[in-house]
Amino acid sequence: MSLVLTTPPSLPPLLARGALLSLFKRPAPDAEFPRTRLVLGNLRVDLARLAAYERVCGFPTGEDALPVTYPHVLGFPLAMRLMSGRDFPLPLLGLVHTSITITQHRAVTATGEYELSVHIDGLAPHRRGTEAAVITEMRVDDEVVWASRSTYLARHRTRQQATEPARSAGSAEPAEAVAGAKEVAEKAPTPLPEVAEWRIAGDVGRRYGAASGDRNPIHLHPLTARLFGFPRAIAHGMWTVARCLAAHGVPARARVEAQFRAPVLLPGTVTYAADGGRFELRGGSAQRLHMAGRVHPLV
Repeated sequence: MSLVLTTPPSLPPLLARGALLSLFKRPAPDAEFPRTRLVLGNLRVDLARLAAYERVCGFPTGEDALPVTYPHVLGFPLAMRLMSGRDFPLPLLGLVHTSITITQHRAVTATGEYELSVHIDGLAPHRRGTEAAVITEMRVDDEVVWASRSTYLARHRTRQQATEPARSAGSAEPAEAVAGAKEVAEKAPTPLPEVAEWRIAGDVGRRYGAASGDRNPIHLHPLTARLFGFPRAIAHGMWTVARCLAAHGVPARARVEAQFRAPVLLPGTVTYAADGGRFELRGGSAQRLHMAGRVHPLV
């Protein structure tokens, strides 16, 4: 079933509703989920807001082309409307954005008119809980010019965890006990060659939130971030991938894959590394992997 909207949903009330309803959610991979496809037509880009986004992410400004990550920003309010609803089984509080795959079939202009649609593709079991997939598509005259698939993880006890041997006291990091704090970093491959070192200002979360509309309190201020178990505010995952792609460059027709591994604390210093189509962001003395991705040109 499709539901056609005439204006984008407002994010603040959706975030508030989602936070309140999170208290009553009982996530499970076999739970029912909303089947509605939200559609927003006759969409035009706010060029002033786009310029603010380009500046905070490092993209060039003034060009008649959308950054490859910007349609995600346009579709985010629709995704939040679905994920903040009563019929979405995963709690919005603590939900972790774990990956995104973007397919851009051709260059997307900043001055065009588009139709956006968002729907939940399904739920799947994850070793640490349940993961939901959200599909966003941008069309011009019924042609899909841009599409993405994002996965979001809700942590909860699983059968696999119940059968694992109990850990000894003190063996887990404190942050592991905090819902939404981070996804456990898997064993990472050999680091890619370093390209640049970036010093990230403490206000990046606020600046990106103003440009994107995603004003999640974990990104805005150390005090609000501490309420959710973080020692300081953390950068938006979509800011980290956008900042890397601004440096890496993306062809007009391409598929981008990115996995979010660990949060970037603000302020902080990170290393941007790349080799061929691969790129990654690391930080700290141990060069911990924060995000890894790849760009595939489409032939």
